[in-house]
Amino acid sequence: MLAGAATGVGAAGALLALTDSASPLRAPCTLSFLLMAPTVAIAAALRGLDPFARTLCALAGSVVVNMLVAQGMLAVHRWSIRGGVATVTVLSLLLLLLTLARERISGKYPQKPTT
Repeated sequence: MLAGAATGVGAAGALLALTDSASPLRAPCTLSFLLMAPTVAIAAALRGLDPFARTLCALAGSVVVNMLVAQGMLAVHRWSIRGGVATVTVLSLLLLLLTLARERISGKYPQKPTT
């Protein structure tokens, strides 16, 4: 239930940031999304670690992803909130899809047999 609430808050934050809403909930919800999206993607890639180490590494990786996106956007003089949220979303989805593809190839999640 807690994971569902956190997902809802993160999705609301991304939506509020992308629509450029003037809501007072925009900043905390967007920050929640920016921390959670890369954290979930990195945690999925680190399934071999124990839960505490996995959480700690995923949170540190999330901070690194956000800082690299911000620094890259500032370096090319293209800083925007919408661009930052979109870039973090794309990078998180790409990492999650690569993890799922790696697991499918390695055989952890075999494909359904065709009849």
